[in-house]
Amino acid sequence: MKIIKNHVIEGSAEKPIVLDLFWKESFEKKPVVIFCHGYKGFKDWGAWELVAKSFAEAGFLFIKFNFSHNGGTVENPIDFPDLEAFGKNTYTIEKNDLENVIDWVHLSPLLKENVFDKKNLTIIGHSRGGGVALLQAGKDSRITKIITWAAISDIGSRFPKEKELDIWKTNGVRFVKNGRTKQDMPHEYGFYEDYLQNEGELNILEATKNIAANSLLIIHGENDEAVSLHEAQTLHQINPSSQLEIILNTGHTFGSKHPWELDVLPKALKTVVELSIGFVGR
Repeated sequence: MKIIKNHVIEGSAEKPIVLDLFWKESFEKKPVVIFCHGYKGFKDWGAWELVAKSFAEAGFLFIKFNFSHNGGTVENPIDFPDLEAFGKNTYTIEKNDLENVIDWVHLSPLLKENVFDKKNLTIIGHSRGGGVALLQAGKDSRITKIITWAAISDIGSRFPKEKELDIWKTNGVRFVKNGRTKQDMPHEYGFYEDYLQNEGELNILEATKNIAANSLLIIHGENDEAVSLHEAQTLHQINPSSQLEIILNTGHTFGSKHPWELDVLPKALKTVVELSIGFVGR
C-alpha cells in the first residue's frame, strides 16, 4: 500500500492544509475519496487511519486532511497546539479549505490522470465535516457522490442564544472545554459574524436540496449523543432520493475513540465503512 503522510498544500487565510493519501497500486484507475473530519477533530483522530486503509484496500485513493484552522500545525497535526488558529476558524474557512483540496486533486502532478479517476470523486464528512461536505456538494459539479457520517443539518441553531450570545459579543471570545485534552478551546465572535454575513451560502438544507438524485448516502448512529438522529432524517426528507442508513446501538463516532489502539475497526464503524464502499463502488 502507498501512503503519503502530512503532505502540505495551501489552505485559507495563510494557514496550510496537511493531508494524507492512501492507495494500493493496481492496473485499474482509482476513484478518489476525500474525508472531512468534524468539530474538535483531526485527520489522525481515533480509527480514521484504519478507515483510510480499508478504502485503499477496496481500490480507492483515500485522502484525509486537517482543516487549516482546526488547531493542528504542520509540525504537530495531532490535537490542538495552535489554539489561536482554532479560535479564528469559521464555516466559510472550512468550506474554502475543502474546495482547495478538490482543486489540488484536479491540478496536482502528484496525482496522475492515468492512475486516479478524478472524474469519480466522493466526499465523506463526519459530524460538522458532513455539513461542510454537503455545502460544497450542493454547488460543485466535480463531486460525484456525497456520504455523511453523523452529519449536522444546520448551523444557526448551534450558536448561543440571547444572554449567552450577548456575553460572547461583549467578551469577543467564548471557550469550550475539551474533555479529553482539558484545553479551553476559544471561539472568537467573528465565528458567528461570519455565519451572519454568509447565511445563505451556509444553508445546509438548501445545499442538500441541490445534490443530484441518488448521489447522497446519509449514515447516522441510532444513539448519537452529539448530533440528533432527527438531523439525518431531516436531510433525507429534503433530498428524498438519498439513501438513509441508521446504525443501531451506536453513537456519534460509531464505536471509535481517541486514541484507538486496536488494529481492527470497531464493529459499528466497520459497518459504516462497508456501506460507504458499497455506495461509492456501485
